[in-house]
Amino acid sequence: MRKHKVKMSPPRFLVMSFMILIVLGTVLLELPISAKTPISWTDSMFVVVSCLTVTGLSTVDPGTTFTVFGQVVMMCLIQIGGLSIMSLAILVFTMLGRKISLQNRFLLQHSLNQTSVGGIVHLWRKLFVFAIGMELIAFILLSTQWVPEFGIKKGLYYSLFHAVSAFNNAGFSLFPNNLIDYVGNPLINFVISSLFIFGGIGFTVAIDVWENRSFSKLTLHSKLMIIGTIAINIVGAIIIFALEYSNPSTLASLSSGEKLLASYFQAVTLRTAGFNTIDLANITPSTALFMIFLMFIGAGSGSTGGGIKLTTFLVILFAVFHFLKGSNDTVIGQRSIKNQTIFKALAITTISVSIIFICIFILSITEQSSVLALAFEAVSAFGTVGLSMALTPNMTVIGKFVIMFLMFFGKVGPLTLAFSLGKRKLPTNIKYPKEDILTG
Repeated sequence: MRKHKVKMSPPRFLVMSFMILIVLGTVLLELPISAKTPISWTDSMFVVVSCLTVTGLSTVDPGTTFTVFGQVVMMCLIQIGGLSIMSLAILVFTMLGRKISLQNRFLLQHSLNQTSVGGIVHLWRKLFVFAIGMELIAFILLSTQWVPEFGIKKGLYYSLFHAVSAFNNAGFSLFPNNLIDYVGNPLINFVISSLFIFGGIGFTVAIDVWENRSFSKLTLHSKLMIIGTIAINIVGAIIIFALEYSNPSTLASLSSGEKLLASYFQAVTLRTAGFNTIDLANITPSTALFMIFLMFIGAGSGSTGGGIKLTTFLVILFAVFHFLKGSNDTVIGQRSIKNQTIFKALAITTISVSIIFICIFILSITEQSSVLALAFEAVSAFGTVGLSMALTPNMTVIGKFVIMFLMFFGKVGPLTLAFSLGKRKLPTNIKYPKEDILTG
């Protein structure tokens, strides 16, 4: 009797892998040794989804709710979510001396959001070394602050947890008020922010810079990410500084240096990091709206972060600009962008906006809160940012599941989820007559 292998597309495989890990992680956090006090299955699942999607939103305080075992489970899930499930699978295959099959290479390619399968395992090895190296350096630097403050055992453990959480853009902290107590601490601010900037800029960009070490030799994608990241971080810091300068609940009581440091940190953490050094529950409505915009854009493609991605936003921006100029081509840096890339960017943005709108509408029915606060929470979940206006812990069960879906949706990506649910049609040579439709 012949056995037929069940073939599964890369998008469907990744979605199924996430679902299996969510179940396993939830069971682990429900074990008596994981929590100091029993928590509901819904809350355990929420934390697991948040860890795997490296978001950082939580219905409970990780530092006071979970034991060291539970926190280590969280840390492992964060590392798996940040480096991608297939990356960890490839690591296991490599350690066992097994050959990486072509199918696994395709899965790794899709998991890392690469355009080609060629050299994908070689790229993965570099990414793995880069990630572990960054976390190790940060662990050592953070230890210089927290070992003298908490002692060797607790200090080293806190340094390791926050290094993993920050590089993977998770935003989970073992402190009850996140990093608010360190708002004026340069070491904590710059080490943590550097981690999630490098983690959020995209692995391929980091490897490209590592190999070429010359801006002129970098790919167009890398140039866009570097220039775009610097520009959006500077603009974000300036706007937050201006909007919150006189707010007594956030920046007003700080010194000038602390205000600048806090504004910078909040601006870069919106790139899907999730850490905060000011009380976001008391920010002004204008600041909240601006933060929603940056969280929606998110981090870089192929990074540990979420959102529609900065390059997606820039492609649409340039496409609109060239359309208004009457140009038939979208040109960036003396390079013409393929129409397929523009269509993909539009599809990602359209699907994302539609899903977020539907989820906010549902939340407006189930939750007793302002639409702005609900939008902030929803976009934070979609962008896998993890920032909260203190709304998540008090949500209804339906509200928690809506946020879980948004975190999952934001992590796997709009197109991955769409392709996993449907069957793509093969291209055909059939052409239809063209006709104009009135728009605008």
